Amino acid sequence: MSEKEISLVKYFLSGGFGGICTIVVGHPLDTIKVRLQTMPVPGPNGTVLYNGTIDCARKTITKEGVRGLYKGMGAPLCGVAPVFAISFYGFGLGKQLVRTSDNEELSPLQLFYAGAFSGIFTTIIMTPGERIKCLLQIQQGDAKPKYKGPIDCAKQLYKNGGIRNIYKGTCATLLRDVPASGMYFMTYECLKKWMTPEGNKVGILQTIIAGGFAGIANWIVGMPPDVLKSRLQSAPDGTFKNGIRDVFVILMKEEGPRALYKGCVPVMLRAFPANAACFLGFEVAIKFLNWVLPNM
Repeated sequence: MSEKEISLVKYFLSGGFGGICTIVVGHPLDTIKVRLQTMPVPGPNGTVLYNGTIDCARKTITKEGVRGLYKGMGAPLCGVAPVFAISFYGFGLGKQLVRTSDNEELSPLQLFYAGAFSGIFTTIIMTPGERIKCLLQIQQGDAKPKYKGPIDCAKQLYKNGGIRNIYKGTCATLLRDVPASGMYFMTYECLKKWMTPEGNKVGILQTIIAGGFAGIANWIVGMPPDVLKSRLQSAPDGTFKNGIRDVFVILMKEEGPRALYKGCVPVMLRAFPANAACFLGFEVAIKFLNWVLPNM
């Protein structure tokens, strides 16, 4: 097996492990984000369901216990290993495609292109998991919830609309993940390089800082399309006949541009530790594979 193939296989396996680390650390704040993004708009004399991140967390724990913050984790956890594995594999492949020679040092723009390329890879797996996750997360502790879990949700979606219903929000996911993945990997690689003196090995602190800020950069770019995606995927069938375009028009009309960053606080609170855990897991896995399978 060539050096090129070895690199991609290890990217694939290590990315999967990094993804599991991300979900375990970050899912509670992801639940809060989705609930803030999808809460109903109050009427003229009504009150908002949640008054921010802390209020949402408090009400969720009060009504549903700590387990309420982990609602919907089954879907992303089952899909996260292949999603992140493919994401890192796509990034490794993207770097090879933009590199003109074996020893070329990639520029920030080339790293962005390689990262954006990885976003295309993940959409086909990411979309169903995101659809199911959003529907489970917005269930507010009802006595008889519509969906009993990820498998039941998938079965009902398929029964009511086939595979197209499960893949609702594909374009929105693609719109989010392509530019956001570009920023994600570019930020990590650039910060890691800038913080590591030439000739030295990358340390744990550099990995944590670079990974954490990569997560923040990812969501600065990806937050607006993520809000649109969450609303589209969690809405009743037939609500938005023209897809994400209708979501955007209605959101701008009823709530204004600020709504595109609803749920921003929990996202940013989650972004640093979750993605620091992801890249730390990735780097640990790479080193482990290099040690166990040096001639893989």
